[in-house]
Amino acid sequence: DYVVVKMIPDNRLPPRHLHSVHTGKTFAVIKWESPYDSPDQDMLYAVAVKDLVRKTDKIYKVKTRNSTVEYTIKKLEPGGKYHVIVQLGNMSKESSMKINTVPLSAPDALKIITENDHILLFWKSLALKESNFNESRGYEIHMFDSLMNITAYLGNTTENFFKVSNLKIGHNYSFTVQARCLYSGQMCGEPATLLYDELGTGEDSSAAKAGRSTDVAAIVVPVLFLLLVTLGIGFVVLYMRHRRLQNSFTAFANSHYSSRLGSAIFSSGDDLGDEDDEAPMITGFSDDVPMVIA
Repeated sequence: DYVVVKMIPDNRLPPRHLHSVHTGKTFAVIKWESPYDSPDQDMLYAVAVKDLVRKTDKIYKVKTRNSTVEYTIKKLEPGGKYHVIVQLGNMSKESSMKINTVPLSAPDALKIITENDHILLFWKSLALKESNFNESRGYEIHMFDSLMNITAYLGNTTENFFKVSNLKIGHNYSFTVQARCLYSGQMCGEPATLLYDELGTGEDSSAAKAGRSTDVAAIVVPVLFLLLVTLGIGFVVLYMRHRRLQNSFTAFANSHYSSRLGSAIFSSGDDLGDEDDEAPMITGFSDDVPMVIA
């Protein structure tokens, strides 16, 4: 024996198992189940979205007969905080949850350029990868001093660089750059962080930079001077050798010059040797032999 029992639907029950499926920068996908299984008619839900930062409310209506309902809440703000309430349209009991949207990404390619008495922070524009970011919103910069264990707000800018001065020697600093926080610092972008620990020990950064510049100059200047002196001596030696060779050649040419022929006469070593073998050796002149000069 068996009996069939049909339960009377209770429309005062709240939606079941409300939860978030996926959360992005400007949207959130939520999911819930009907107050009871297998509804036999369309059910009207009211989805209330409360902005906890701006203190505003929006209500959306969802009509469906499905036991499982999935709904996408749009037009949210990056880094926002929201309270979502889902209930039947007859204002029955409600189910609620909190959602935090994904904040804007951190700026890319954050780097430091060191100047004489200050440093410059550089980064890429967030607008290159974030369609929801407007350059007019700008960026804000923070600095953490690890020695003093304090964090300081340095300011904000709409440019892609920021000048930082008055850094102390011997202190390690961490700089963060992020999309400017809105509504009393409640909606911020992800920070890009960079450690700056290149300073030495001393009283101020300008003195350290000047000291390093002086040390470099003390090494470079003598080396350049020695190179110049060496090059000068080398040129003088080459010039003197050139002059000496030129003079030797001139003297050699003059010694073989024939005024009768009007040119210089040079003999090879073989010719000189043959003439020496064939010509008789002159040993001297006798007093009674007359000398004829042509």
